[in-house]
Parts: sequence; C-alpha cells; structure tokens
Amino acid sequence: MNILALLQCLQPDLPVTALRQFSRIASAMLVLTGRVTMLGISRWTGKGGSYRPVQRFFSTVIPWATLFWVFFRQHLYRTADVYLLAGDEVVVTKAGKHTYGLDRFFSSLYGKPVPGLSFFTLSLVSTQERRSFPLRVEQSVRSEAEKVASKAKAKAKPQKPSPAKRRPGRPKGSQNKPKADVTLTPELGRIAGMLDALLTLVAGYIPLTYLVLDGHFGNHNALQMARQSHLHLISKLRYDAALYCPYIGPYAGRGPHRKYGRKVAYPNIPAQYLKETTVEGNIQTRLYQAQLLHKEFTHTLNVVIIVKMNLQTHTWGHVILFSSDQELSYDTLRDYYSLRFQIEFNFREAKQYWGLEDFMHVTPTGVTNAANLSLFMVNVAYRLRADVHPHEPDYSVLDLKADCRGYKYVEETIKRLPERPEPLLLAEILNQVAGLGRIHASKPVFSFS
Repeated sequence: MNILALLQCLQPDLPVTALRQFSRIASAMLVLTGRVTMLGISRWTGKGGSYRPVQRFFSTVIPWATLFWVFFRQHLYRTADVYLLAGDEVVVTKAGKHTYGLDRFFSSLYGKPVPGLSFFTLSLVSTQERRSFPLRVEQSVRSEAEKVASKAKAKAKPQKPSPAKRRPGRPKGSQNKPKADVTLTPELGRIAGMLDALLTLVAGYIPLTYLVLDGHFGNHNALQMARQSHLHLISKLRYDAALYCPYIGPYAGRGPHRKYGRKVAYPNIPAQYLKETTVEGNIQTRLYQAQLLHKEFTHTLNVVIIVKMNLQTHTWGHVILFSSDQELSYDTLRDYYSLRFQIEFNFREAKQYWGLEDFMHVTPTGVTNAANLSLFMVNVAYRLRADVHPHEPDYSVLDLKADCRGYKYVEETIKRLPERPEPLLLAEILNQVAGLGRIHASKPVFSFS
C-alpha cells in the first residue's frame, strides 16, 4: 500500500515537501492506535517524520478543496454513475477558550447546544455504490452580529395576541412582497458560497441536478438558495406542515382567483394520492405523492408522505419529503433522500478513526487542516478498501488498519534481521501478522510471487 504513489495525483497542486509530509502522515494514521494528534502521528511516521515536520504540515495553508476534487476524479469517480450533492453540518465538542471558531452549537448526539466547533460539508453521493464522498469542508464561524441576534431571539418572549380583532380586508398602505426575492441568512449565505465554488470546480465533468439537505433546510429560503445555483432541492418538511391542495373549483366572480383548496389532513389523506402499500410484520407503510401548495413557498411542491402504522396498536406516524422537481417520482425521491444519511457515516468514520474529535489545534490554519485531513482520509481509506472488497465485501476500516499495522510491525522486524526471508515465507508472515487484529476472517493480501 504505497501511499505516496496514491497521492501522486496531488503533486501539481501541492508543494513537494508538503506532499512528502502528507504521505508520511497518512501512512502513520493508517497504523496508529489511540488518539490522532500531532504527537501520536509523529510516533508512527518513522524516519523523516518527527514532530517538527508534522507541526509544519499543519501550519501550511493547503488548497483542500482542489485536493479533494483531484483525488476523487482520479481514484473514485465512475463515469456511468449518477451523483447527488448532499450537505450537512458536523459538530465537534471542544474544551478551552482559545480555539478558533469556538462557540455553542446544537449537537443532535447530545440533544442540546454544546461548546465546540462546527463544520459544514458538501459531498457527492453515488446512487450506485450508495456511498458518500466528502468534497468540500468549511468551518462555520458566526460573526458577533449573529451571536447577538441569536441571544436576543432566545431571550425574546412570545407576545400575547391582542384580543381586539382588526377589520377584515387588507390593511391600508400594505404592499406586495415577492416571495422569490429572499434575503439569505448568514448560514445560507455561507452554504451558497460553498455551492458556487464547488459547482465551478466540477463544471463540465459531473452533471449535478439535486441538492439533498436535512429537515433543518426544509424552508423557502433554502429552496431559493438551491434554485439560484440551478439545483433542485430535496429535503423534509415539519410533521405538522400546513399543505393545501390546489383549488380547482369555479371562480367566485369577484376578487382574485382562489389559489388554495382543501388543507391536507394527514390521518385521512385522499386515496387518489396513494402510490404504494407494503406490510412487514406488524408495520404497514403507505406512500402518497401529490403536487401540493405551502403558503411559505412560491411554487408548487412535489410532496411524498410516508405513513407507517402498527396494525396491532393502530399507532401511526408520518414523514413529509418534498422536492422542487415536479417530475421526480415518489420512489426516486424517497431513495435520494435516504442516501443523504451516507454523509453521517463519513462523520462517524472521521471521528472514530481519523481524529476529527482528537485534534488540539487553536489557530485557523491548524483547525482547517485537521478537519479537512480527517475527512480526506475517509476517501483514502475507501480507495484502499476498494481493492479488497471484490473478494472480501465485509472488509472494514478496522481490518484495513490491522493490515497496515501488521505490515508495519513485520517491516520494522525484518530491518533488524541479518538476512531478508524468502519471498514466500515473508508473504506468509505478513498475512499471518496482519490478520491478528482483524475482525473478519483473514485471507492472503500480500504476495511477492
């Protein structure tokens, strides 16, 4: 597993010294145990990879967006595949007071705001391999104005409605406000900048049609942001979203034409919208699709409602997915939204194996390099495992690290022998030692024939 040869495609965009340091650090991360810190990495880099070169690498400004794209295009891209663009935020808990961008962010793992760092990631999701590949990672740093506005909103108490009713009709002096002319929030503005930069980078190489985001972005402003980038949004609405059927009745004869028809009642969705019904055990799943209206959105939404019911207890729940693409079928829309969760597996691997939760940098450059390196290693590890997957489908990251660590042990041992063993004996030793820490059954990987 020659990491330097694997990263050679990055040579035009990375100085020779930084590329050499990068290959040593990546090799060390594949074999080290414990926390992935600069000190931990330096203990496994071997000759030429002491603590100072590792420190210099993390202090170097690196064009990570270009490196992600070049590596993906060289080693992971499949021309016959269809890719989606997915985005999500990952929160990393941090202690102390001096880390750049340190703030309180909501963490779904803890269910509350926690002190830490936030990174927004854009990934390409393969619909055939059903795998997410991170392509752009940027830290979310809130300005002082945003912090003040957030605190003011949290302290503001909801005002009680006035008991006096206003006169019917439109208030005097009010004007129309086009919904399409939205002012993006600072968060959406940052994401829009990332989108434009990524689309410019991949222009003419990968055709992208859909942007898949979670329910936090199931609103009109996020949809307009996606449409400004010429993408269709796929997301999720609140469970209690007020949806209406388009009005198809006669004109009343006066006033504007009526737009909104009957409001959708989720316990009694009309049977004409039912597309599929399946039963697994005691759980019945019904899929509905309809072109519906929402008063906060400008255009009609392509809505898919998933209703699950327990046939024994008759308890039920529902999920509302939507897209701005009116032609997208219900099964494809549901499948594309389910693929969004693949980006969560990237975050899990980055935290568990590649140091996203472990780094101790406090400077902007150090924090950026540590976060991008951890998610870049997710792609590197997948590329290394792809060679083994045809004959070992269950080959995991732990198996990969066990193989690399076993190879490291054997390599260091052989250096101290007076004579190098025969090739067959050496291959047998490598396979035996590499399989010691593997979870799945070990099969021959190394061969010198």
